[in-house]
Parts: sequence; structure tokens; C-alpha cells
Amino acid sequence: MEQYHVTGMSCAACSARVEKAVSKVPGVTACSVSLLTNSMGVEGTASAEDIIHAVEQAGYGASPKQDSRSASSADSDPLADHETPALKRRLIASVGFLVILMYFSMGHMMWGWPLPPFFTDNHVAMGLVQLLLTIIIMVINRKFFVSGFSSLLHRAPNMDTLVALGSGAAFVYSTYALFAMTDAQVKGNMDAVMAYMHEFYFESAAMILTLITVGKMLEARSKGKTTDALKGLMRLSPKTAVVLRNGKEVTIPAEQVQRGDQFVVRPGESIPVDGVILEGQSAINESALTGESIPVDKAQGDTVSAATMNQSGFLRCEATRVGEDTTLSQIIRMVSDAAATKAPIAKVADKVSGVFVPAVIAVAIVTILVWLLVGQTVGFALARGISVLVISCPCALGLATPVAIMVGSGIGAKNGILFKTAVSLEEAGKIQIVALDKTGTITCGEPRVTDILPADGTTEEALISLAYALEQKSEHPLAKAILEYAQSRQITAEEVTAFQALPGNGLSAVLGKSTLYGGNLKFIRTKAAIPPELERQAEQLSEAGKTPLFFSKDNVLIGIIAVADVIKEESPEAIRQLQNMGIQVVMLTGDNARTARAIGRQAGVNEVIAGVLPDGKEAVIRQLAQQGKVAMVGDGINDAPALTRADIGIAIGAGTDVAMDAADIVLMKSRLTDVPAAIRLSRATLRNIHENLFWAFIYNVIGIPLAAGVWIPLFGWKLNPMFGAAAMSLSSFCVVSNALRLNFFQLHRTDRDKKIKSAVQTLQFTKQEETKMELVLHIQGMMCPHCEATVKKTLEAFPEVSEAVVSHKEGTAVVTLHTAVDEAALKQAVTDQGYEVQ
Repeated sequence: MEQYHVTGMSCAACSARVEKAVSKVPGVTACSVSLLTNSMGVEGTASAEDIIHAVEQAGYGASPKQDSRSASSADSDPLADHETPALKRRLIASVGFLVILMYFSMGHMMWGWPLPPFFTDNHVAMGLVQLLLTIIIMVINRKFFVSGFSSLLHRAPNMDTLVALGSGAAFVYSTYALFAMTDAQVKGNMDAVMAYMHEFYFESAAMILTLITVGKMLEARSKGKTTDALKGLMRLSPKTAVVLRNGKEVTIPAEQVQRGDQFVVRPGESIPVDGVILEGQSAINESALTGESIPVDKAQGDTVSAATMNQSGFLRCEATRVGEDTTLSQIIRMVSDAAATKAPIAKVADKVSGVFVPAVIAVAIVTILVWLLVGQTVGFALARGISVLVISCPCALGLATPVAIMVGSGIGAKNGILFKTAVSLEEAGKIQIVALDKTGTITCGEPRVTDILPADGTTEEALISLAYALEQKSEHPLAKAILEYAQSRQITAEEVTAFQALPGNGLSAVLGKSTLYGGNLKFIRTKAAIPPELERQAEQLSEAGKTPLFFSKDNVLIGIIAVADVIKEESPEAIRQLQNMGIQVVMLTGDNARTARAIGRQAGVNEVIAGVLPDGKEAVIRQLAQQGKVAMVGDGINDAPALTRADIGIAIGAGTDVAMDAADIVLMKSRLTDVPAAIRLSRATLRNIHENLFWAFIYNVIGIPLAAGVWIPLFGWKLNPMFGAAAMSLSSFCVVSNALRLNFFQLHRTDRDKKIKSAVQTLQFTKQEETKMELVLHIQGMMCPHCEATVKKTLEAFPEVSEAVVSHKEGTAVVTLHTAVDEAALKQAVTDQGYEVQ
């Protein structure tokens, strides 16, 4: 998406006009204009020149946005609030002259405040003073007239058009009354002079402009606060970096750092670009990116990110991602893109805004004509028409959605939850089903030691020490788990010789004069006798989704160490929160059914779908989407198809770049509890948008009839144009202020969670039943239940096997498959256990 900065927009009608004009440019596939940030996002092949030309033809200005690094400076920051200071100066000048004008028009006429003797009975002079003061105020606020009449000439009237017409009509009519007064004065008709004195609306013309300026300034200040999160992120960008050039330290601007450069960071300094540590160790404060206040220990080989703070040690690093490729720049781009895109709900307001101003002008004209036809004076009819013009507020409609989106996405960014688009922020709250990848999402993604079962006569420490000595030379992931566990117990490994890895079986080595073995049940059974009790315990561990590793020394079993990919501490709580919000939770995994069911029970999910390949995950998501809106949460490359297929894809931040690119939401903290938090924030944002739209619509529905004088015949309710202008100026301010309340929203507060009304009460997943296949193997040699268990475990170790029902009495194994399997491989596995398969 290419982004542009748009100038000259004043209301929703302007943004709709620009969007319509750019959408017609050949090559443009999508265009979204944000009134809040005065930005425009364009997708397609159209050139920047054609796009800018289309904006200018529509009566506005446009220029390509600068990148986040250059935009971080105060001079070029497109989000800097340049509008409020200018409006403040206009307002101060306007109020100064308005006070004098009001003294003449109302202070003297209504309350008899004194005037200089020159003005005694000199009504023409008083009128001329009011005329001059009004002209000065109109010149000060000439932007309303320039923008309003320019947009009218382009046949795209906006809010400024309404203000200019209302104020201009009051001024023109008052000027006519002044000239008529001079004619009456010349003819000596003092009654007519006094009558014309009451036809002056100079104060209304000036007051309208001043009050609208007040509202614009309040709105600008509030809009500035909605972008605080994005501006805060931009300010985090480090300005300089200390790089090594020819062995010397050189300080250069951070944007000049190249990939492969070596840079140094001392304690208390910010890291300028993403990199990897070559030398040193330190505690890094990553709260700027993740919102996590606890520093993370980093050492040689670990990665560091731009804008994080080095707290303790000296670091020498190599730059891996610079400029727009750094994590911080990507976050800034995501938040900025979210602000530049439009939520689906905004389309309603856009359609209304497109016809709103012309409709209001038509209503004002009809109002004037009707009151004239019923016999009212020109002044009375004109006051009603002006009131209609100045009370109508398309700005409130245009701001209702983007201000809430900007605040909501900013809060998410502060808490490590990145919504890539406004669509993802709105749609996340409507999710009915959440599908969770198992490895790295529900679980830690790395195997860990879970159980230690020493054999009789052996201590836990002796078992761990022997396993540590044997596994220290292995590169298998399960070996890493044992090494980490032993090191955490501060156990020292003894040196072994004659180390040998036996693929598919285990390991062997010599320790002193003893021979050590480690591996699966089948392998160790050939090296040592295994007590039935330990074998039963190993079977129970397998049923729980754990992998039992057997160890022996000199043909004597030493014990069992169970290793498993354990679930994250917060996973059950996150799943419980989702279920309390009325969301069904499904776990998807490529693991075998037994392991998957064990993890699913621990996590508390509603449904477990096991043995699913990457394309299978995408198919599962497609089927689940038929039952409700689906979110997919994953972290790996194999999750990318499912993340793309889901209504909302949510990537764990510690996962792969492919997964993050495919997702709609990125969780920087890699915490599963941020999934319900993201949904909670989305619901709060959507609720805020509904409140804003309700206020914007109801304000105009009530205000326009009141201004037109509909209730005068019934209740005598009459609206002065000045009060109409005041109401208009406050309407947008109220909408923006309501959106700012989101800043106080607590993402992780669960006591206010409400279950959404959903037709998805129980998931009806049919893929397994539809693709289920059965294979019957006839096996000879099984003599007892122990043989059944051995064959069953062997068959269910295949990921394609859902279940194996084995009977030694019938000599059969009924194998249930969810995907095709190599039948020869199944038979060979059973044969390797010492049985014969026919």
C-alpha cells in the first residue's frame, strides 16, 4: 500500500470526494482516505503523478508520505499538530473583534450599554461598525469561504460550504438591511430605521465563524491525542548509531547504517537497528516494542531490535535489518496502515456523507421558501435556513469510525497487539471460533523434561547424571531437553567415549568400563530387562502425550526420563477466557491423535483435530468458516495457508516472518492471553464506533428539524443560528472525546466479558469422519495383552493413524487412518517388534 498526505480536507464529504476521484484512476484497485490523519492509502499500479493529479482535480492537495524515519523528526512529522496553533491564533483574533461587535449589537441594543456620544441616535454608524467588524472576522476565518466555495465549484460541497453559506447569507442580508436603513434615514422614516436595526445579523455571521473555529480547535486537539501512540512509536526511532569503521568507532545517523555493519551499544543507550550480538551480554528492556516491562537477558548469538534499551553490558552487534525493515519500522507501518484503511462499518457513514451536504443545502432552501410562503418575514425565514446550514455536521459522521480505530490500534500497539488494518480491528470482535496451532502456540515449542522415573536401587541424580553424560554429544531435540534439565540441577557431565548414534533406536557410549544405552522401549528391551511396573508407567506417559526415554548401564535398566513439549503456563487461562466470551476453541496439530488429545485435555479446548498437514489445516479452517467467523492462531510457516484462509489470522510474534506476513494481527509478546485481549479490545472499539455513529446520526436527526422550525407551530421551539453553530462545533468534539475514552480500556480485565450471541453452540466438525479409512492387519505371534499394547503403540506412532484396535485373540489390528499411509511401512514396523503380518 502506498500512502499519501492529503491537504485541504475539512469533513467526511471531502474524504469521500477524494476517495471517489482516486478510485477512478486507471490502475487503482483500492483507495482509502482517512480524515483523521489526513492520509490516503492506495493499492494498484497507478503512478504517483496520476494519483496526485486526480486529488488536485478534485480540489485538494496530495504528496507521497515520507518514511517513518524521516517522519520522526519534528519538522517533517506528518502527524505533528500544526492545525491547533493556527486555529488558536485565529480564535484569539476572532474573539477580540467579536467582543466589540457583540457590545455594539447586543450590549447596547438589548441592555442599553453606553456608547461614545458620536453614536447617539446614529444607527447607520452603528451598522457600519458592525459591518466592518464582521468583515474583519470573515477575513480572519477566510479559510471557511475559500474551501467552502471552492468545493462548491468542484460540485463537491463540504462542511465549510455549509458554514460559508450560513455566515455569508447572514452577512449579505444584514448588508442589504444596512443599505435599506440608509435610505430610510435619508427619507426621515425613523420607524423604518429602527425596524431595520432589528434585521441585522452581523453578530450571527461573525459568531458562527468564531464558534465553528472553537469546535475546530477542540476537535484538532482531540484528534492530535488519538495519534499519540503512533507519534510515540516514531519518537522511539534512534537518531544515531556508533558503528565500527576500520577498527574505530564512528557516530553516524541511524538511517545510514547498512546491513552487515558492526555497531556497539553501551549501557543506557538505545539499539539503533535490528541485529545479532557478536560479543557481550546484557539485559535488554524491550518494553518499547512488546509492552513487557521485565528486561530480557541477551548473550552472544541472540537477536536485538531497534529502539530497545541496553541496560547493563557492552554489546558489539552486526546489523541484520535496517531502515524500513526493522521491527520498529514494521510496527509503525502496521499502525499507520491501520489508520489509513477503513473499517467496513465506515462505509455506512461514507454513503451518508456523500449526499449529506447537498441534502442539507436543499433542506435549508426549502425551509426558507416554506416560511416565506406561510407569510413570515425574510429575516425570520433566513434565520431558519441559516440555522439548518450551521447546525448540520457531516464531520461527526466522518470522524465516528476513524478516531475509534486510531485510538484502538494505538492501545493495541502499546500492549504488543498489532492490528494491520482497520478491518482486522473491527472483525476480531465478531470471532465465534478460534483455531489454535499446538506447537509454539499452545505449547512452548521446545521439548522439556517432565518426569523422572529411576529404577529400583537408583537415585534421580544418578539417572540424570548418566543420561546427561550419554546425551551431551547428541544433536537430537530430545537430548537438548535433558541437557537443559541437568544443567538447571547443576549436575556435571562425565566424559564418555565411543559415542554412537543409532538412528531409530537410540544412543550408546562407554563411560569408564561401563557401557551406556539410551533410547526407545524397543531398543532398550534388547539391552536390559524392563520391570513390568516401569513399562506400565511408560505406557501411561505415552498416553499423556509424553515421550519416555529408557536408559541402561551394563545391561541393567537405570530408569526412564519423560520428555514432552509442555503447554505454556498461560494457555489454559487464555482458552478459558475465550470460552467465557462465547467462543469455541479448536486445536489443530500434525501430531498423532493420542498426543494431541492429551495436550487438548490439559489446555481445555473444545475440539482436537490431529494429524493435519499444512494444506489440511487450511481445509479445516474452510470447513469451520461455514459454521461461524474463524480466527486462526499460529506461529510457523506451515500455519501460513490457514492464517490466510481464516477470517482473522493471528500470528504469535516470536514465530516466523512468513506467519507474521500472512496474519491480520500480530502478538508481539507471544502470549496466548493476548488473543482474548485482542478480541476484547476489538469489541470495545466496535462498541465505541456504534456510540459515535449513534451520536452523529441522532444529533443531525434532532438538530436539523429543530433548526428548520418544525416545532415552532406546536411548542414554539425556535433555534437561534448562533446556538446552532455552537451545537455544530461541539458535535465533532464530543465524538472525538468519546473515542478517547478507549485510552482507559483495560485489555486483560475479564470480569466484564460477555458471551456473544452465536449460532455456534457445538462444533460439527466432519472432516475426520468423511476421510476416515480403515485398514485391517492380520498378525500372528501375539500371545497376551502385553503383545496387544506393543502392537497398538507401534501402529499409533504413525502420524497418519488415528487409532489402532488390536486383539491377540482374533489376531487382528483394525487401524483407523485420517490420511493415506504406506501400508508396507506399517507392516514392517510390526514385524520389527517380532510379530508376523500377513
